[in-house]
Amino acid sequence: VQLQASGGGVVQVGGSLRLSCAASGRTFMFSTVGWFRQAPGKEREFVARVSWNGVLRNYADAVKGRFIISKDNSKYTVFLQMDSLRPGDTAIYYCAADPNRGWPAPNYKQWGQGTQVTVSS
Repeated sequence: VQLQASGGGVVQVGGSLRLSCAASGRTFMFSTVGWFRQAPGKEREFVARVSWNGVLRNYADAVKGRFIISKDNSKYTVFLQMDSLRPGDTAIYYCAADPNRGWPAPNYKQWGQGTQVTVSS
């Protein structure tokens, strides 16, 4: 399964973006999917994850209440709706999939190429 992240861009503080993670294979339907981000000079950090059926969701404290992750298995796509964006959200955002429905500790085996999000003040 190949993952393609998209939807990044430049947005002002308080603005919104919706990231998409589109998969090429049907196994994505049974995958736990997570979003991660990496800012310049910092380590990659967890942002959010969703279970294979879209029912269970976890968020990092830094984004809780502002970001929503969702999964559309009919489109083999996971979305990350990001609202009330802050300069600290500036990073490259990556999606990753665990094809074995791992929860609550997925073993991510596939990674997308990343999409840049820049929040300007």
